[in-house]
Amino acid sequence: MFAKVTLMCLAAVALARPDKPAPTGYGYAPPTPAYVPPQPSYSAPQPSYSAPAPSYEKHEEGMPFDFEYAVKDDYKGLDFDHNSNSDGKVVNGQYRVVPSDGRTQIVTYTADHYNGYQAGVAYEGGHDAEPQPYKPAPYNAPAPYKTPTPSYKTPAPSYNTPPPTYQQPKLL
Repeated sequence: MFAKVTLMCLAAVALARPDKPAPTGYGYAPPTPAYVPPQPSYSAPQPSYSAPAPSYEKHEEGMPFDFEYAVKDDYKGLDFDHNSNSDGKVVNGQYRVVPSDGRTQIVTYTADHYNGYQAGVAYEGGHDAEPQPYKPAPYNAPAPYKTPTPSYKTPAPSYNTPPPTYQQPKLL
């Protein structure tokens, strides 16, 4: 019996023996051709060195407008106004202010994209004009406060006594 077991073991070993060496890695053969990266199929563009077009000559036309405002407050001594209008290309306007020396400064201006802002300044009232002293408006005192007299009465009851919502307890 020992001989049979030994013979069977020798046969199993002979059948299990591989004819090739054991595979390396994960058991896959390396690819036959080596990887070669593709060559570019285009040529690089030629550099161009032209100057950019000037952007200062291109501008959008503005929207036409017309406005005016004025402030005259004798109590605080404020007096100024401003008016301006535009056809979308040229803005024309004028504003007036009264500085602390009492003269009126008048600025008339024109502005566009070609000539820029051009202003002319003029004064009215001369240098020798004295500032006007502040004269507040007369103060009218309000009528004296009168204490109101009470006009209420004791209110009469407006409800009836509600009926009871419970029942008398039953004796056992």
